[in-house]
Amino acid sequence: MSSSTFDTAQVRQYLTGLQDRITQTIADMDGGTFVSDHWDKPAGERLQGQGMTRILEGGTTFERAGCGFSHVRGPQLPPSATQHRPELAGAPFEAMGVSLVFHPRNPYVPTVHMNVRMIAAHPQGQAPVAWFGGGMDLTPYYGFDEDAVHFHQTCKQALEPFGSELYPRFKSWCDDYFCNKHRQEQRGIGGVFFDDFSELGMQRSFEMLQSVGDAFLPAYLPIVHKRADMEWGEREREFQLYRRGRYVEFNLVWDRGTHFGLQSGGRAESILLSMPPLVSWSYQRQDAPGTPEARLLEHFLVPRDWL
Repeated sequence: MSSSTFDTAQVRQYLTGLQDRITQTIADMDGGTFVSDHWDKPAGERLQGQGMTRILEGGTTFERAGCGFSHVRGPQLPPSATQHRPELAGAPFEAMGVSLVFHPRNPYVPTVHMNVRMIAAHPQGQAPVAWFGGGMDLTPYYGFDEDAVHFHQTCKQALEPFGSELYPRFKSWCDDYFCNKHRQEQRGIGGVFFDDFSELGMQRSFEMLQSVGDAFLPAYLPIVHKRADMEWGEREREFQLYRRGRYVEFNLVWDRGTHFGLQSGGRAESILLSMPPLVSWSYQRQDAPGTPEARLLEHFLVPRDWL
């Protein structure tokens, strides 16, 4: 979809405002403070641009909450961005987006991820080509059906004005994408995911992106408020750290956003803000049948229609 008449400045304005709204809301709820780290990659480096990484660590509710904005330009699209668009291989590009991962302290509060982004390629002698991507997904350690239903219902409502077919399509895409294929195991209970999207036209596709971004807080915060005061102990903490290991595996092995950032010469500290502060692995862990830990795998970490 040509972006020759589309003003990308409005995308940047929306994204920076979204980062402000989310981090302020989370700071007010947690009582902690986000540290703001403004960074620049000057002309002459492989990737140019700037961004703002905001991190809250050691909070009352969140052990680590990272929310980053970036707007970068590079001489050629990396392989992770052109695997579905081979005709754009080698084209100069710009990319901007907001990406967040919140790791809660209480094991009964799920980890959450959200990302909204735009990529524009500038092939030589041709009109610019731009598309959107993003979505959100939920990764519980101790699952609750009502939380999964609420999260998915909010995602569905955000997409409904743009076509009733989008939620089931993006939900299935999310299930397919957020899967640790080397373990044949879902990362969480999913949500929605889309990429290479411009089929509604640039302006309407951008409006859809905004609807998804704006739905994040209504999708996640009610779950946090409901679970943050639940009592937990060493057993729950141990399981949380073990399951975080699966999260790290996905981000390093399968995540296209991580690969895009690292392959294009991005800032490693900001790209890896999704990593939890503490994590563990177990060589052979078998949870007893009937336990909440076993139910996570049996009931929640399998693709299902939550609505």
